[in-house]
Amino acid sequence: MNGNIHSIETFGTVDGPGIRYVIFTQGCLLRCQFCHNADTWEIGIGKQMSVSEIIDDLKSYLPFIEASGGGITVSGGEPLLQIPFLIELFKECKKLGIHTTIDSSGGCYSHAEQFQQNLKELLQYTDLILLDLKHIDRKKHKNLTGMANDHIIEFAQYLSDQNVPVWIRHVLVPTVTDDEADLRKLGEFISTLKNVQKVEILPYHQLGVYKWEALGLEYPLKDIQPPSEEATALAQRILTEKLS
Repeated sequence: MNGNIHSIETFGTVDGPGIRYVIFTQGCLLRCQFCHNADTWEIGIGKQMSVSEIIDDLKSYLPFIEASGGGITVSGGEPLLQIPFLIELFKECKKLGIHTTIDSSGGCYSHAEQFQQNLKELLQYTDLILLDLKHIDRKKHKNLTGMANDHIIEFAQYLSDQNVPVWIRHVLVPTVTDDEADLRKLGEFISTLKNVQKVEILPYHQLGVYKWEALGLEYPLKDIQPPSEEATALAQRILTEKLS
């Protein structure tokens, strides 16, 4: 079983608990204006890597990962575009007692029978989902990502119903995702979920601009600066104030 892989980071510290072996998969359906991995968008390209190749490489870092309470995180792109590969990978991780995490926007969530069957099986081997909620407003979400958010909201509710632990992530972009009324609506939604362990505000940055330029794309948020510490703290309070 092979996956289309963009890159691997062997000592990640921001994508789940502890030190993480982070796999960035290739392919995504969203086109987020703030994406810092625009080179992962195209589906069907990337380096073909087998589960056994990845596990063999991962094993060499296990002492550091285990000592930190870490594990493996599959990010992207959108990992759920390659669920059969993830199932086989996480099965092998569980044989080694490795904590497994998926970083997903839910952008490819579907009610199709095969997708539902595969997702249900994958979640048996998944310890944590980092769920990226880009925007609660449907129209603004479409402007920001190219897609409406109906299926993403359904994905969040599905994970809650299945009691899969999640960390909610929200990228705070001044003038785009920081409207206080929108944040309160997002906080209200988050409070309806039964499985939220943590809420993380990710301050917007421009570190991916060079990738857009290298791809010949015009970066749409080039005039927007990162949010202040005060704005970030306020957003954190709003999104968590109704959580028990």
